Amino acid sequence: MSAGFRHHHLLSIADLDQRDVNQILDAAELFIEVSRRPVRKVPTLRGKTVINMFFEASTRTRTSFELAGKRLSADVVNISTSGSSVSKGESLLDTCKTLEAMRPDLVVIRHGASGAPHFVAKQVGCSVINGGDGAHEHPTQALLDAFAIRKSLGTLSGLKVAICGDITHSRVARSNAALLNLFGSEVRFCAPRTLMPRNVEALGVKVHHDLATALDGADVIMLLRLQRERIEGPLVPSLREYARKFGVAARHLEKAAARAIVMHPGPMNRGVEIHPALADSERSVILDQVEAGVAVRMAVLYLLAKEVRAQTPTAAASDAG
Repeated sequence: MSAGFRHHHLLSIADLDQRDVNQILDAAELFIEVSRRPVRKVPTLRGKTVINMFFEASTRTRTSFELAGKRLSADVVNISTSGSSVSKGESLLDTCKTLEAMRPDLVVIRHGASGAPHFVAKQVGCSVINGGDGAHEHPTQALLDAFAIRKSLGTLSGLKVAICGDITHSRVARSNAALLNLFGSEVRFCAPRTLMPRNVEALGVKVHHDLATALDGADVIMLLRLQRERIEGPLVPSLREYARKFGVAARHLEKAAARAIVMHPGPMNRGVEIHPALADSERSVILDQVEAGVAVRMAVLYLLAKEVRAQTPTAAASDAG
């Protein structure tokens, strides 16, 4: 941990190895305690500036990055499409150059175009964090999911993980598959054929179109919503038919491992991909994922801030000055 983080940006899970992932999760273990204190703040990033550039709607990711920066005492600036010059026709390149001139230390970007954070990282000198790009990746979501899995099951290795839902449009599915493959877990994608991307096996996953077989012996069941804002054309007969064939209820857990946990990156469509009673059951770790989101993003911001790398995560988390 004292060796420091090896990366200047966090753009893709593909850039990380087991050591990097464990370093982030171990730091998050310490920072989650900060969020549970009466005074939820440490001075670790005092004097640093974090800009959150969100060109797509977001509740959990944007809020958790904002809370993460503020709990580390950074100055946090939020920019959305409607409140930026992008709405006036400014290009992403010019927006990047404008922000770079303001000397931020870290920029978090969510964008509808796959590769947008990678483009930004080539244009600016500060650290860039991918907050979700198109249907490509969402690395911090995969990291917080990994945190919740490790917390619940004690490991990320040797697991059977079923990711069910709209795989075609899911950056969460892709990032989770990449991370879990690093640890040798078996990842299963389950979706209707119309919601499964071509050549998906190249992601190192097993493909299922039947819910029962996908959940057989699963340690983790991760459900994804239908991303209707990205879907063009009738890819499913109806929501009712989709819910009947691919919606998961408590009875489906009979096929899963006895210790199986249920996850969802949110927002949930209750009664579609997940039954309301299951979402609120003791098998659900969905709210644990939300809590982990702030801690993991605190860890990422901390590790990417070069000037504070000499300080150990333990000291950073324990400093209440």
